[in-house]
Amino acid sequence: MLNSKYIPYFFILSVFLITLVISSCSHPEETTAKQLTQAELIKRGAYLVEFGGCNDCHSTKIMTETGPLPDPAQLLSGHPVDEPLAEYKKEDVVKGKWVLFNQSSTVAIGPWGISYAANLTPDLETGIGGWNEEVFKNALRTGKHMGAGRPILPPMPWQGISQLTDEDIKSIYSYLQSIKPVKNKVPDPVLF
Repeated sequence: MLNSKYIPYFFILSVFLITLVISSCSHPEETTAKQLTQAELIKRGAYLVEFGGCNDCHSTKIMTETGPLPDPAQLLSGHPVDEPLAEYKKEDVVKGKWVLFNQSSTVAIGPWGISYAANLTPDLETGIGGWNEEVFKNALRTGKHMGAGRPILPPMPWQGISQLTDEDIKSIYSYLQSIKPVKNKVPDPVLF
């Protein structure tokens, strides 16, 4: 039997424990991060695409008073199919002396060959409109076209992009799927 002098302590301890149990049951801890809405994913993706400089290579440029800017009509549509390459000396790039870019930075020529910036718009035939999110993520994680094909060539910085979180990649994919599709069949790369 409990000694009467300990009853107040027992009562206080019991009330404390009951309060602790009830409060922990009635207010579950959030263990998962808040899921972003589609609008939030698109907004974040737009930010990541802008901050990541995707327009630097994947958009043709127009000249303005402040210098070249991405052409809004061709945003993220890659190298224009009808834009010919300027003349260059293959021996300079093959020997590793130079890496050359065209004026819009949509083409890079180096010791690996000729890289044409891809069409990132959701056009079903010429862009990534037929890619699902998993294929897109695999391409960025593995450095392989469509996640399983040919290597993604320089200057695409896929090694750094592969370190993005799944949510960041989902955001970029969501944004790219939300922009205007542009029909532009980018030439295939040429390997040296």
